[in-house]
Amino acid sequence: APIPTFVLGANDEDTVQYFPDVSGCELAENITYLGRRGVFSGSSGLQIAYLSGTEPRHEPALACNFSKKDVAELTTSLLSDPGFRGVDILLTSPWPRDVGNFGNSPGEIDTKKCGSALISNLAASLKPRYHFAALEKTYYERVPYRNHTVLQEATQHVSRFIALADVGNASKKKYLYAFSIVPMSLMDPAELVKQPQDVTENPYRKLRKEARRAETLVCAEEEPARQFFFDLNKSQGKKRPSDGKEGGNSQAKQAKKPPQPTGPCWFCLASPEVEKHLVVSVGTHCYLALAKGGLLLDHVLILPIGHYQSVVDLSAEVVEEVTRYKSALKEFFRSQGKRYVLFERNYKSQHLQLQVIPLPLKLCSAEDIKEAFITQAQEQQIDLLEIPEHSDIKQVREEAFP
Repeated sequence: APIPTFVLGANDEDTVQYFPDVSGCELAENITYLGRRGVFSGSSGLQIAYLSGTEPRHEPALACNFSKKDVAELTTSLLSDPGFRGVDILLTSPWPRDVGNFGNSPGEIDTKKCGSALISNLAASLKPRYHFAALEKTYYERVPYRNHTVLQEATQHVSRFIALADVGNASKKKYLYAFSIVPMSLMDPAELVKQPQDVTENPYRKLRKEARRAETLVCAEEEPARQFFFDLNKSQGKKRPSDGKEGGNSQAKQAKKPPQPTGPCWFCLASPEVEKHLVVSVGTHCYLALAKGGLLLDHVLILPIGHYQSVVDLSAEVVEEVTRYKSALKEFFRSQGKRYVLFERNYKSQHLQLQVIPLPLKLCSAEDIKEAFITQAQEQQIDLLEIPEHSDIKQVREEAFP
C-alpha cells in the first residue's frame, strides 16, 4: 500500500485464516491489522477505538465474533480515566442497532432489525465524534446526535455515524470518506461542544433503558415524583422580595376567598356550562371528570368545585382532598398495570384543571416520561425548571403571578 493503512479483522469464518494474531499484526508492507479490540493513539493525539468481528448469533461464539466481554473490557479501559470525554473515532464492522432513531432515513436498511446492540452500547459509552461501519454495504451518513441529556447534564460534543458501501460497488455508492479532524485533546472546549442545527437525541438511549426495564418495574413504588413548572411570565417577572417587606410580615396570611369567574366557566360545578355526564365522582371540595376529547380513553381531570385558577391559590382543605383523589387514582391505575402523569393546565384558563394521563408501566419508566417532557420542551423552546424534591411549587413561583 502506498500509505499506512489500518484494517479490522475477520467478519466470517472463511477469512479468519488471514488474521494470524488476534492482538494485531502487520499483514503486508503498510497494511496493519489493528487487532480484536483496542485503542490506537496517533502521534498527533488522535484517539481511534476499534472492535473487530461481528456479534455472535449463536453459542458457542466463532473466532470471527466479538463478545460482551470484549465490549466491556474496551469500555472499562477508557472510562477508567477520570478525564475521559470520548474518542475521536470508533471503527466497527456492524452497524449499531437503532442508529436511525430520531435521525434521517437510512434508505432500505431497517436499523431496528440489523446491526448490533452491543455496538450501540459501545458507541453510547465511548461517545465517538465519528463512528464508521461498513458491514451493510451501503452509504448512510446520519445527522449528528447528542451525547448528553438536555437540562440534566453539561453540554457535550456530538457524534456522527457514517456507513460506507463496499469498494467498487456497481451502484457507485460512496465507499471512501475523506475528512480533516483536529484531535479532541487539542480543541478548545467551547468549540468542541458546539451543537449543529440538525442535532438529534441520542438514538441508543432506549436500548440502554430496556436493559434496566425489569429493575424499573420492581422499583416502581420507590420512584420519586418529578415536578416541573413553566412560568409564562418569566420575562416580565420581578425578584421575590427577601427583606420582609411588601407583605412579607410574620403574621399568618388570611386564606384567600376563591375569585369569582369573569364569565361563564365550563368547570365550576354549579355552572350550567358544566357537561355533567362526564362527572365521575363528587367530593366535598373537588370532583373527578372524564376529559372532553381526552388524550386516552381513561384520561381524567381533578377539578375544584369552587372557582380557583391554580393550585397555588387552593386552601388547605382543598389541597388535602386533591391529594386523596391523586392517591386513589394512583392505586386504581396501578391495579391496571399503569402509572399516571399529572400536569396542571394553567394557560389562558380561569379554572384549575389537573390533567391525569395513565401510561403502561411496562412501556414507560419515570425517566422515559421525564425525558419526553424535556425533549418536547426543548423543541418548543420552553424552559422547564425542576422543583427540588420535598419542595412545593409555592416556594419557587414568583409571588406576583398565578
